[in-house]
Amino acid sequence: MDPIDPTADPRDVLEQCRRAAVNQAVDAVRRLYALDAVHEFPFTPPGMASRLTGRDEIVGWIAAGWRTLPLRYERYRTLAIHDTRDPRTIIVEQEAIGRNTSTGREFALPNIVVLTVRDGQIAHLRDYVNVLVAADAAGLAADALG
Repeated sequence: MDPIDPTADPRDVLEQCRRAAVNQAVDAVRRLYALDAVHEFPFTPPGMASRLTGRDEIVGWIAAGWRTLPLRYERYRTLAIHDTRDPRTIIVEQEAIGRNTSTGREFALPNIVVLTVRDGQIAHLRDYVNVLVAADAAGLAADALG
């Protein structure tokens, strides 16, 4: 297991997070999140997870999605990265580009991420993912993603 780089800035952590998602690397995701991290989904419909607290809950949720959903990310397209007044926080406009492994259908999943890093790890991530596009890409009703 690679050690955590406490000097990694938000852009470095973003790239590590993207690589982990493309590779579906659970151990890499575990290293990326701080023990007390928070991962939020502000635009989820009722009944879906909207706030995950702590590394174990976050990693468990991500790993379960990789096991059960037929979505495989192949790469990310960066539309813009915005700095904030806090050097530990960036705002990222992006698309996850991938394929549904069941149907072979390609998808582009738009989202905006507000990423805050502390000591080289994700402390807080607000994921404004388009749940309707995610559900469609997975071949599910929107409320089935939670």
